[in-house]
Amino acid sequence: MVDVDVTEWSAELDRLHARFAHRFARSEPRRRARQYLSGLVAGIDRKNGWTLAEQAGDVSPDGMQRLLRWADWDVDAVRDDVRDYVVEHLHDPQAVLIIDDTGFLKKGVKSAGVARQYSGTAGRIENCQVGVFLAYRSRKGHALIDRQLYLPQAWTDDRDRCRAAGIPDEVDFATKVQIARSMLARAFAAGIRPGWVSMDEAYGQSKSLRVWLESHDQPYVVATRRNDDMITTRMGTARADDLIATLPGRAWSRISAGLGAHGPREYEWARVPVRICWQPGRGYWLLARRNRTTGELAYYVCFGPRKTRLMDLARIAGSRWAVEECFQQAKGQTGLDEYQVRDWRAWHAHITLSMAALAWLVVAKTAMSKGEPGAAAGR
Repeated sequence: MVDVDVTEWSAELDRLHARFAHRFARSEPRRRARQYLSGLVAGIDRKNGWTLAEQAGDVSPDGMQRLLRWADWDVDAVRDDVRDYVVEHLHDPQAVLIIDDTGFLKKGVKSAGVARQYSGTAGRIENCQVGVFLAYRSRKGHALIDRQLYLPQAWTDDRDRCRAAGIPDEVDFATKVQIARSMLARAFAAGIRPGWVSMDEAYGQSKSLRVWLESHDQPYVVATRRNDDMITTRMGTARADDLIATLPGRAWSRISAGLGAHGPREYEWARVPVRICWQPGRGYWLLARRNRTTGELAYYVCFGPRKTRLMDLARIAGSRWAVEECFQQAKGQTGLDEYQVRDWRAWHAHITLSMAALAWLVVAKTAMSKGEPGAAAGR
């Protein structure tokens, strides 16, 4: 992993901060937000209120806590500014928008949205918060561009508990799929038209979400369950695994899904056309990936340009790893999971600034890969 010299690239961090400086009503929180960003990328072991305050030269974390909880700034507008910064620097007509969620392990019961629920981070049910995220992935790099804290229905059914955690009365229960659709709708409304959308089976198995994407003529490659019985064929509906089981051996091709930590990620891939009727110029496929060693199968429902090749679908399916890398980098380098706040607004404020720090990191690394010095990027 390429290291970024914070001093050398501080001018680029100034430029990013300047993009959303007008979102702050007063100079003090505006200045503190710049200090917060500096602390998040400083390489200190922990990035909580105390360590960020010490990095800024403060004697207590009060100022940093005030920035997240009460200071007058438009958190969602800053989120949009970060999104625009990422897309401006990483723009690619064949970019992929990726939906996924990640867990934040917590103690106690007072943090907004905390519950005994499945955490992909831990791989089991834990007491945690879960955030749904949208990532932008292109050939130039990848970064997070949207976020929302998931609230289990046990929370939204208890408005007193919500108010105690700073959750506005207008925030109702929304499934993770509904949150994902809202995020994609925000991106589309902002003029982002990616080449593809990808997501794991927790989202991809939603028929309503797939139909919604098709209504926006948005190509997608989304994972689904082996027993997904909503796959439409000329003979009616069928399960994903049953359809793939009928394919002959010659239908399978060895294709790399992209570079991984240990080289090309090669699998065997096959697809079968589905749907009775195709839209003009569009096609529908069920895609399968088979592990060359274990024979384990994964399934994807696909919609896209009629001339899309099997290798193109495999590449898009393999691109979903980028959001996992975003989580790893943000948690490891920009403090995504190291906050010490409980309320709704403060969670979104910290996560947004962590996403901004990650965006800066990705842009700096992209420029460095081209041989651009930090001073050049700062001009």
